[in-house]
Amino acid sequence: MSFSKTAVYAAFLLFLFYVVLIFSLLTFLEGGSFLTVLLAPNTLFSIRLSLTAATIATLLAVAVGLPAAYALSRLNFPAKKLVDTFLELPMIMSPIALGAALLIFFNTPFGAILQEKGIFFVFEFPGIVLAQFATIAGLATRLMKTALDEISPRYEGVARSLGSNAWGAFWKVTFPLAIRGLVSAMILCWAKAVGEFGATVTLAGTMAFKTETMPIAIFMSLASADIPQAVILILILAGIGLSALYAVRFVGRRSPVL
Repeated sequence: MSFSKTAVYAAFLLFLFYVVLIFSLLTFLEGGSFLTVLLAPNTLFSIRLSLTAATIATLLAVAVGLPAAYALSRLNFPAKKLVDTFLELPMIMSPIALGAALLIFFNTPFGAILQEKGIFFVFEFPGIVLAQFATIAGLATRLMKTALDEISPRYEGVARSLGSNAWGAFWKVTFPLAIRGLVSAMILCWAKAVGEFGATVTLAGTMAFKTETMPIAIFMSLASADIPQAVILILILAGIGLSALYAVRFVGRRSPVL
Protein backbone atom coordinates (compact mmCIF):
# COMPACT_ATOMS: atom_id res chain seq x y z
CA MET A 1 0.00 0.00 0.00
CA SER A 2 1.34 3.41 -0.97
CA PHE A 3 2.01 6.13 1.58
CA SER A 4 -0.70 8.34 0.02
CA LYS A 5 -3.37 5.66 0.40
CA THR A 6 -2.28 4.98 3.98
CA ALA A 7 -2.60 8.67 4.79
CA VAL A 8 -6.07 8.86 3.22
CA TYR A 9 -7.23 5.75 5.09
CA ALA A 10 -5.95 7.24 8.35
CA ALA A 11 -7.95 10.42 7.70
CA PHE A 12 -11.12 8.45 6.98
CA LEU A 13 -10.54 6.26 10.03
CA LEU A 14 -10.48 9.29 12.29
CA PHE A 15 -13.50 10.72 10.47
CA LEU A 16 -15.48 7.51 11.02
CA PHE A 17 -14.42 7.40 14.67
CA TYR A 18 -16.05 10.76 15.38
CA VAL A 19 -19.06 10.08 13.13
CA VAL A 20 -19.78 6.84 15.01
CA LEU A 21 -19.55 8.72 18.32
CA ILE A 22 -22.07 11.32 17.17
CA PHE A 23 -24.52 8.88 15.64
CA SER A 24 -24.34 6.60 18.68
CA LEU A 25 -25.96 9.43 20.64
CA LEU A 26 -29.08 9.19 18.51
CA THR A 27 -29.80 5.69 19.82
CA PHE A 28 -30.78 7.24 23.16
CA LEU A 29 -33.40 9.53 21.64
CA GLU A 30 -37.02 8.61 21.03
CA GLY A 31 -39.07 10.27 18.32
CA GLY A 32 -41.28 12.50 20.43
CA SER A 33 -38.82 13.17 23.22
CA PHE A 34 -36.44 15.37 21.25
CA LEU A 35 -38.58 18.52 21.16
CA THR A 36 -39.85 17.90 24.68
CA VAL A 37 -36.34 17.82 26.12
CA LEU A 38 -35.09 20.59 23.84
CA LEU A 39 -37.87 22.97 24.89
CA ALA A 40 -37.58 22.15 28.59
CA PRO A 41 -36.94 25.30 30.69
CA ASN A 42 -33.56 24.13 32.02
CA THR A 43 -32.35 23.18 28.54
CA LEU A 44 -33.33 26.54 27.06
CA PHE A 45 -31.80 28.36 30.03
CA SER A 46 -28.46 26.58 29.63
CA ILE A 47 -28.39 27.36 25.90
CA ARG A 48 -29.14 31.06 26.42
CA LEU A 49 -26.64 31.34 29.25
CA SER A 50 -23.85 29.67 27.27
CA LEU A 51 -24.38 31.80 24.17
CA THR A 52 -24.65 35.04 26.16
CA ALA A 53 -21.59 34.42 28.34
CA ALA A 54 -19.50 33.18 25.40
CA THR A 55 -20.36 36.26 23.35
CA ILE A 56 -19.39 38.65 26.15
CA ALA A 57 -16.19 36.72 26.92
CA THR A 58 -15.20 36.67 23.24
CA LEU A 59 -15.77 40.41 22.81
CA LEU A 60 -13.63 41.08 25.88
CA ALA A 61 -10.92 38.69 24.65
CA VAL A 62 -10.84 40.41 21.24
CA ALA A 63 -10.84 43.89 22.79
CA VAL A 64 -7.75 43.03 24.84
CA GLY A 65 -6.21 40.47 22.51
CA LEU A 66 -6.15 42.55 19.33
CA PRO A 67 -3.81 45.30 20.63
CA ALA A 68 -1.78 42.63 22.42
CA ALA A 69 -1.50 40.67 19.18
CA TYR A 70 -0.39 43.81 17.35
CA ALA A 71 2.30 44.49 19.94
CA LEU A 72 3.63 40.92 19.68
CA SER A 73 3.48 40.97 15.89
CA ARG A 74 4.87 44.41 15.11
CA LEU A 75 6.72 45.86 18.09
CA ASN A 76 9.85 45.12 20.08
CA PHE A 77 9.65 45.72 23.81
CA PRO A 78 11.32 44.41 27.00
CA ALA A 79 10.40 40.84 28.03
CA LYS A 80 8.50 40.28 24.78
CA LYS A 81 9.36 36.58 24.66
CA LEU A 82 8.34 36.14 28.27
CA VAL A 83 4.99 37.84 27.65
CA ASP A 84 4.47 35.80 24.49
CA THR A 85 5.18 32.58 26.38
CA PHE A 86 2.82 33.37 29.27
CA LEU A 87 -0.04 34.13 26.88
CA GLU A 88 0.11 30.49 25.80
CA LEU A 89 -0.33 29.27 29.38
CA PRO A 90 -4.11 28.63 29.04
CA MET A 91 -3.42 26.40 26.02
CA ILE A 92 -1.29 23.98 28.03
CA MET A 93 -2.81 24.44 31.49
CA SER A 94 -5.75 22.30 32.53
CA PRO A 95 -8.99 24.37 32.52
CA ILE A 96 -9.78 23.02 35.99
CA ALA A 97 -6.39 24.24 37.23
CA LEU A 98 -7.04 27.62 35.62
CA GLY A 99 -10.44 27.82 37.30
CA ALA A 100 -8.91 26.78 40.61
CA ALA A 101 -6.33 29.57 40.27
CA LEU A 102 -9.15 32.07 39.73
CA LEU A 103 -11.06 30.69 42.70
CA ILE A 104 -8.00 30.94 44.94
CA PHE A 105 -7.36 34.49 43.71
CA PHE A 106 -10.75 35.59 45.03
CA ASN A 107 -9.74 34.26 48.45
CA THR A 108 -6.69 36.53 48.54
CA PRO A 109 -6.82 39.99 50.20
CA PHE A 110 -7.17 41.70 46.82
CA GLY A 111 -9.96 39.37 45.76
CA ALA A 112 -11.70 39.99 49.06
CA ILE A 113 -11.53 43.75 48.43
CA LEU A 114 -13.29 43.29 45.09
CA GLN A 115 -16.08 41.31 46.72
CA GLU A 116 -16.41 43.85 49.53
CA LYS A 117 -17.05 46.47 46.85
CA GLY A 118 -19.88 44.34 45.47
CA ILE A 119 -17.96 42.81 42.56
CA PHE A 120 -18.82 39.12 42.78
CA PHE A 121 -17.52 36.39 40.49
CA VAL A 122 -17.61 33.18 42.52
CA PHE A 123 -20.84 31.24 41.81
CA GLU A 124 -22.15 34.16 39.74
CA PHE A 125 -22.69 34.95 36.05
CA PRO A 126 -19.61 37.22 35.88
CA GLY A 127 -17.61 34.21 37.04
CA ILE A 128 -18.73 32.30 33.95
CA VAL A 129 -17.61 35.15 31.73
CA LEU A 130 -14.30 35.47 33.58
CA ALA A 131 -13.61 31.73 33.36
CA GLN A 132 -14.33 31.70 29.64
CA PHE A 133 -12.26 34.84 29.10
CA ALA A 134 -9.31 33.34 30.96
CA THR A 135 -9.55 30.23 28.79
CA ILE A 136 -9.76 31.94 25.40
CA ALA A 137 -7.87 35.25 25.80
CA GLY A 138 -4.45 33.72 25.13
CA LEU A 139 -5.79 31.71 22.20
CA ALA A 140 -7.47 34.79 20.73
CA THR A 141 -4.22 36.74 20.98
CA ARG A 142 -2.24 33.92 19.38
CA LEU A 143 -4.68 33.47 16.48
CA MET A 144 -4.94 37.21 15.81
CA LYS A 145 -1.16 37.56 15.94
CA THR A 146 -0.94 34.86 13.27
CA ALA A 147 -3.40 36.82 11.12
CA LEU A 148 -1.39 40.03 11.55
CA ASP A 149 1.89 38.23 10.82
CA GLU A 150 0.58 37.42 7.35
CA ILE A 151 0.30 41.12 6.50
CA SER A 152 3.57 42.77 5.57
CA PRO A 153 4.52 45.77 7.77
CA ARG A 154 5.51 47.56 4.57
CA TYR A 155 1.86 48.48 3.95
CA GLU A 156 1.77 50.39 7.22
CA GLY A 157 5.11 51.95 6.37
CA VAL A 158 3.73 53.26 3.09
CA ALA A 159 0.65 54.65 4.87
CA ARG A 160 2.86 56.36 7.45
CA SER A 161 5.02 57.86 4.69
CA LEU A 162 1.86 59.35 3.17
CA GLY A 163 1.01 61.15 6.40
CA SER A 164 -1.09 58.64 8.33
CA ASN A 165 -0.42 58.14 12.03
CA ALA A 166 0.03 54.72 13.67
CA TRP A 167 -3.66 54.35 14.53
CA GLY A 168 -4.76 55.39 11.08
CA ALA A 169 -2.30 53.06 9.36
CA PHE A 170 -3.54 50.12 11.40
CA TRP A 171 -7.28 50.72 11.03
CA LYS A 172 -7.21 51.81 7.39
CA VAL A 173 -4.57 49.40 6.05
CA THR A 174 -3.63 46.46 8.26
CA PHE A 175 -7.03 45.79 9.82
CA PRO A 176 -8.94 45.49 6.51
CA LEU A 177 -6.24 43.21 5.09
CA ALA A 178 -6.29 40.96 8.17
CA ILE A 179 -10.05 41.08 8.77
CA ARG A 180 -10.73 37.54 7.55
CA GLY A 181 -8.13 36.05 9.85
CA LEU A 182 -9.35 38.16 12.77
CA VAL A 183 -12.97 37.12 12.21
CA SER A 184 -11.91 33.48 11.99
CA ALA A 185 -10.06 33.83 15.29
CA MET A 186 -13.13 35.38 16.87
CA ILE A 187 -15.40 32.56 15.67
CA LEU A 188 -13.07 29.83 16.93
CA CYS A 189 -12.67 31.49 20.33
CA TRP A 190 -16.43 31.95 20.64
CA ALA A 191 -17.03 28.27 19.90
CA LYS A 192 -14.39 27.28 22.44
CA ALA A 193 -15.98 29.54 25.05
CA VAL A 194 -19.40 27.98 24.45
CA GLY A 195 -17.96 24.54 25.17
CA GLU A 196 -15.76 25.56 28.13
CA PHE A 197 -16.36 23.45 31.23
CA GLY A 198 -13.40 22.99 33.57
CA ALA A 199 -12.68 26.59 34.58
CA THR A 200 -16.37 27.48 34.63
CA VAL A 201 -17.47 24.65 36.91
CA THR A 202 -14.60 25.37 39.30
CA LEU A 203 -15.26 29.11 39.61
CA ALA A 204 -19.01 29.37 39.00
CA GLY A 205 -20.17 25.99 40.30
CA THR A 206 -23.12 23.85 39.20
CA MET A 207 -26.16 25.88 40.19
CA ALA A 208 -29.32 25.13 38.23
CA PHE A 209 -30.91 28.13 36.53
CA LYS A 210 -27.99 30.32 37.60
CA THR A 211 -24.60 29.07 36.37
CA GLU A 212 -25.88 26.13 34.31
CA THR A 213 -24.13 26.50 30.96
CA MET A 214 -24.50 23.74 28.37
CA PRO A 215 -21.37 21.81 29.43
CA ILE A 216 -22.39 22.07 33.07
CA ALA A 217 -25.93 21.00 32.18
CA ILE A 218 -24.46 17.92 30.45
CA PHE A 219 -22.48 17.12 33.59
CA MET A 220 -25.56 17.57 35.79
CA SER A 221 -27.72 15.50 33.42
CA LEU A 222 -25.27 12.61 33.52
CA ALA A 223 -25.06 12.88 37.30
CA SER A 224 -28.86 12.55 37.53
CA ALA A 225 -29.03 9.89 34.78
CA ASP A 226 -31.00 12.22 32.47
CA ILE A 227 -29.42 10.82 29.31
CA PRO A 228 -31.86 12.40 26.76
CA GLN A 229 -31.05 15.94 27.93
CA ALA A 230 -27.33 15.20 27.94
CA VAL A 231 -27.53 13.79 24.41
CA ILE A 232 -29.41 16.80 23.07
CA LEU A 233 -26.98 19.27 24.62
CA ILE A 234 -24.01 17.29 23.28
CA LEU A 235 -25.56 17.38 19.81
CA ILE A 236 -26.13 21.13 20.09
CA LEU A 237 -22.53 21.69 21.16
CA ALA A 238 -21.31 19.49 18.32
CA GLY A 239 -23.50 21.43 15.89
CA ILE A 240 -22.15 24.75 17.14
CA GLY A 241 -18.58 23.51 16.87
CA LEU A 242 -18.99 22.12 13.35
CA SER A 243 -20.82 25.28 12.24
CA ALA A 244 -18.00 27.40 13.63
CA LEU A 245 -15.38 25.33 11.80
CA TYR A 246 -17.34 25.62 8.56
CA ALA A 247 -17.70 29.38 9.06
CA VAL A 248 -13.94 29.68 9.60
CA ARG A 249 -13.26 27.79 6.39
CA PHE A 250 -15.78 29.94 4.52
CA VAL A 251 -14.36 33.20 5.88
CA GLY A 252 -10.83 31.97 5.24
CA ARG A 253 -11.39 31.81 1.50
CA ARG A 254 -9.48 34.88 0.53
CA SER A 255 -7.43 36.10 -2.33
CA PRO A 256 -3.72 36.34 -1.60
CA VAL A 257 -2.45 39.79 -0.70
CA LEU A 258 -0.30 41.12 -3.53
